[in-house]
Amino acid sequence: MQERNRKPIALFLSMPILAWALYDFANTIFSANIVTLFFPQYITEIVGTNARLEQISSTVIAYANATSAILLIIFSPLFGVLMDRTKKRQKYVVIFTILTVVASILMGFFGGINSGTIFGIPNGLFLTILFFVFAKFTYGSGNVFYDGMLSSLGSKKEVPLISGFGVALGYLGTLVGIFSVLIIVGDAPIHNAFWLSGILFLLFSLPLFFVNKDRVKKQAKTKASFLTGYKEIYQSFKEAKKHPSIFFFMIAYFFINDALATAIAMMQPYATTVVGFESSAFLIVFMVATLFSIIGALVFGFINQKYGSKPTFSIIGIILATAILIAALPLPMWTFWIAASMFGIAMGSVWVVSRTVIIELAPNGHEGQFFGLFAFSAKMSAIVGPFIYGSITLVLSDFGTIASRIAITSLLLMVLVGLYFHSKVKLPTPKV
Repeated sequence: MQERNRKPIALFLSMPILAWALYDFANTIFSANIVTLFFPQYITEIVGTNARLEQISSTVIAYANATSAILLIIFSPLFGVLMDRTKKRQKYVVIFTILTVVASILMGFFGGINSGTIFGIPNGLFLTILFFVFAKFTYGSGNVFYDGMLSSLGSKKEVPLISGFGVALGYLGTLVGIFSVLIIVGDAPIHNAFWLSGILFLLFSLPLFFVNKDRVKKQAKTKASFLTGYKEIYQSFKEAKKHPSIFFFMIAYFFINDALATAIAMMQPYATTVVGFESSAFLIVFMVATLFSIIGALVFGFINQKYGSKPTFSIIGIILATAILIAALPLPMWTFWIAASMFGIAMGSVWVVSRTVIIELAPNGHEGQFFGLFAFSAKMSAIVGPFIYGSITLVLSDFGTIASRIAITSLLLMVLVGLYFHSKVKLPTPKV
């Protein structure tokens, strides 16, 4: 890791950092186009033909997200151990990116087929949901290794700026992804957005594939059973108990990410079925939120560098709580623009700061181990949040939009609990 502190422009234009940040540009096209926008729209259009079924479609979307998170929670701890053992990150980013791209293209193919049924469900719908679950799992898997690359790109002082640059460029990728779908797909059926998003993901990932090579000397391979990884993760939890701040932050991030990830995943169906936006109008709302994500990522990178990670993360939590409250209340439609903008700020900044906190708290040589736990905390919350949200909309589906308002209100409690545990985190005082 470099000890010198470069000027921001020199930092951002260095090839390894630019290629790394372009991957954020690429993978955010997938997360925005497929996870947040067009998969929920696809499900809502096919399933939600009345007020009750609109709530059921929200349940399908939420449960699909929760299922992919279950897969990731099983494997992500092992990924952290794998990073520390092999010292390889880029290799696995490439593998999981290709798997995600293939699954996205298959979503686009099967999304247009409805020639029979599987378990009483139209076969195209069933297979599209299945490949969505797989694609989101492989996307999340690749991000574990991608995040693990960050600490090798610069000094601890530079890391917040590098992280902020990556996230900001990532949300710029969101705009490119949306405009590409609007221009190329146009009025064609929405499932065509899936294969296009997969191709764009691959295209903008190529710089990282060729620039950020793993520079690791050959080491003797050690044979270990599959369960050995889980034993090491158990040791990681025991190690975390020796570092209370890491443990508290994992809990805090669990609840904050729970609320944020669920809000992002359910934003499209909520805005269209509850607030009353047309799908085309919601695209504009989402692009505005994305612009604020870019601003949030860049600005909070500098705020984090100047004031420290702990107060910065607290501010983000307060912004998120306020956004949820505005969205949950039956206020005039224009207030959702404010909520969406605040969601955007939180969405763009939370990953900038959280990645930095892990690097600051993790003992030297154990970054990969704790990034694995970090992913474990994040993905466990990605099960709980959507499951609670989907269960509320399912049980209360007969009440129409009230079900979704109650579901989104549950996210506010999660944020408040997260802020409480974050208040117990003690970051090391930086040496001047």
